[in-house]
Amino acid sequence: MTNIAGPSLVDDAVFRPVRSGNSLEDTVGRLMQTIRLGIVAPGQALPSERDLAARFSVSRDTVREAIRELSEAGYLTAKRGRYGGTFVADPVPAPPVTPAVMPTAAEIEDVVGLREILEVGSVRAAASRSLGADDRALLWTRLGEVQAASEEDYRRLDSRLHLAFAEIVGVPSLVTLLADNRSRVNELLDTFPLLARTIEHSNRQHEAIVFAILAGNEQGAAEAMREHLEASAVLLRGFLA
Repeated sequence: MTNIAGPSLVDDAVFRPVRSGNSLEDTVGRLMQTIRLGIVAPGQALPSERDLAARFSVSRDTVREAIRELSEAGYLTAKRGRYGGTFVADPVPAPPVTPAVMPTAAEIEDVVGLREILEVGSVRAAASRSLGADDRALLWTRLGEVQAASEEDYRRLDSRLHLAFAEIVGVPSLVTLLADNRSRVNELLDTFPLLARTIEHSNRQHEAIVFAILAGNEQGAAEAMREHLEASAVLLRGFLA
């Protein structure tokens, strides 16, 4: 069962070992993933340097340099004293409006195609499981968070809800793949405005997905997620293709 307060499959997915060839760049990227996906919320502390080094399988010097780079960019801040450590900035700097390199139409289709396979499959599998109290509490908590989110926090908490769908399936590799795909999706979504009408529509779809999962309705969950993803895909194609 999923424990909301403790370590989870989502934590394991983003704090997994990085590649040895580009350890600094990968460590920076993985820390950014924890920020962008809301794994560590604004104002919350990262794990210690020692813990990060162990989980990423890199040296503490590499972790320290990655933290320094992200601190200089405004994403992290250090606090000293008994309750000190490295904290995610609050607020997190806004992403650039225009991406450094515009994605091609083929790249957009690759991202949204993989997303449909992963996310429709995850909610179908979630709805097929016999959910315990912890899993149900996780879904209600994540849904409530995204429904109450401000515009600034919406994408982060939206990501947490989608990761929760995969997390309750209990397959670590699914969570890892979905987290990586969601990071790319967010990079693309962050390049155009988040519209109030879009948030309202998205929240209704989120509710339909959660209700279907809790009811054990596999087909209903899959159809609701497919409709939800198509709305995002239309926006991505319209703004970027």
